Parts: sequence; structure tokens; C-alpha cells
Amino acid sequence: MLLAFHKPFGVLSQFTRDGSPHRTLAEFNFPPEVYPLGRLDADSEGLLLLSDERHLNDLFLNPKQAHPRTYWVQVENIPTPASLLQLEKGVLIQGYQTLPAKAALIYPEIPPRNPPIRFRKNIPDSWIELTLTEGKNRQVRRMTAAINHPTLRLIRVQIGHLQLHPLKSGTWRVLSTTEQKNIF
Repeated sequence: MLLAFHKPFGVLSQFTRDGSPHRTLAEFNFPPEVYPLGRLDADSEGLLLLSDERHLNDLFLNPKQAHPRTYWVQVENIPTPASLLQLEKGVLIQGYQTLPAKAALIYPEIPPRNPPIRFRKNIPDSWIELTLTEGKNRQVRRMTAAINHPTLRLIRVQIGHLQLHPLKSGTWRVLSTTEQKNIF
């Protein structure tokens, strides 16, 4: 069984709280024995896959698989074409050179987050669509910080060919066999 879940802001990608003040996956009535394939930190939203099939964990998380993941990232200020090119070529974060990515300015219509992002009267914000084939810890946030555009909001909108839409925040569904094949 493979599930697609729209993880809300403020939810850990785990079933136990471990002393954290954040909510957990245990609140969303998943079938027994499922666990997350990969992670989204509590400050991130969007598409998270869960499964009860252990072999999918390696298939999904193994860097050799290099399946694309697409994020919509709200950042401070408006990146220049040169800044976006930096993201595409890869940036140095914590001594690691990221792999090439796809980056573009986008203008999505996204409902406000609860709680809202920080607002600065004199600093505009914008959205970047960023597609990666790797997934280091907090990589997207570190990449946008490396080009001097801190992340304000992060939503994973696609894994492979599977899109987050039309799932609403906090909802999940079982994927069909065809949808599973399109991810991997």
C-alpha cells in the first residue's frame, strides 16, 4: 500500500512526539503499519508518501534512484536570473556542492498559511519552483539562504510524476498501481 498525504505545517513526519510541541502523523487516522518514505520538516508542507511495504523505503530514498521532487518556495525578495542560475548549477551548503537543479520564478495562487509567514513591509517576497533529484536535510532552505533569499514557506508539490493537487491539507489517499509506477 502506498499513500499520498498533504502534510500540514507544524506536523512532524513521524508518529511519535518525542517531547516535541508539534503534532504528529498519529493524528491523521492512517492504516496500521504505514510509515513515512522520506521526510518533510515540521516547518514544511506538502506531499509526503507513506507505505507499509519496507522495500519501497530503499527504492524511494536511495540516491541512485534520483527521482525528481518539486517544491514551491516562498522567499524574501525577488531572485535575479543570476541567482536562479546559481540554484540550477548547484550551490555550496555546509561544505557540500548540491547537484544541478531546475529553478524558476512562479506566481502561484496559494492560500495563506496558518500561522501566517512573517511579513515585512519593506521587503517583498516571491515564489520559486525548485526541482531537485537529491534530498539532504533542510536542503531547499539552505540553498535559498546560500543565494541570499531566505525561505519563508516551503511546499513540496510533486514527487516523480505524482502531484500534490488535488489533496487538501491534512488529507490522504491510497495510490493506484498506475500512480505508484509513475513515481518510481
